[in-house]
Amino acid sequence: MSSSDIFIGETIGTAILILLGGGVCAAVTLKASKARNAGWLAITFGWGFAVLTAVYTSAPLSGAHLNPAVTLALAIKDKDFSNLPVYWGGQLLGAMIGAALVWVAYYGQFHAHLTDKEIVGGPGAQATAAKAVEAQEKGAGPVLGIFSTGPEIRNVVQNLATEIIGTIVLVLAVLTQGLNDKGNGLGTLGALITSLVVVSIGLSLGGPTGYAINPARDLGPRIVHALLPLPNKGGSDWSYAWIPVVGPLIGGAIAAGIYNVAFA
Repeated sequence: MSSSDIFIGETIGTAILILLGGGVCAAVTLKASKARNAGWLAITFGWGFAVLTAVYTSAPLSGAHLNPAVTLALAIKDKDFSNLPVYWGGQLLGAMIGAALVWVAYYGQFHAHLTDKEIVGGPGAQATAAKAVEAQEKGAGPVLGIFSTGPEIRNVVQNLATEIIGTIVLVLAVLTQGLNDKGNGLGTLGALITSLVVVSIGLSLGGPTGYAINPARDLGPRIVHALLPLPNKGGSDWSYAWIPVVGPLIGGAIAAGIYNVAFA
């Protein structure tokens, strides 16, 4: 694969991932959406299907890493870091494009949600679940959860550990695909397996932090949230932003080490 193929493939794939993954978060969160309050099952399966679509689309060009933690793990496994910056650059750009497209697709809903006094407060407004979450997530605005993750309980050690553990599961599942098929990989079936692993992680381990398990997935949309002209959008919670970046990278490195010791 050429550097241009890698960059284009990762940009397209990660944009699709965030468009569909962030899209389901918007659908469940925004007040004027038909899917309002559809719940955690909708979010986890929505993200799983987003992974399936993105991997299937971008695999022919770049191998569909779509996640800096996966790219780091594969670099450690293969002892080849030469393409790391190209992968990471495409992933971050794609995540930002995908987040911007979510805003375009739900433009009217964002405006209606963020000008509703029951959501953003104001004279005579009643406290709502959204305001309670905003107060709990210091510095996080009422729609930040559409773009990026945040913890239910702020505990740096636990939040970091949760992201590390979830990423280890994801990356080990990616690295071990095809070992029962003479090491030839699983082809297009691998996209389905990876998407189901993401659903499983969301259902089992997503509750504490919202399971970023992907630095680009969290950082790119958080940057877009900070830049978009959203009324009453509140803060982007930069004090927490390092955890969904550092945690998955640590988890990816650990998973690669486990793979090299146990499977290689």
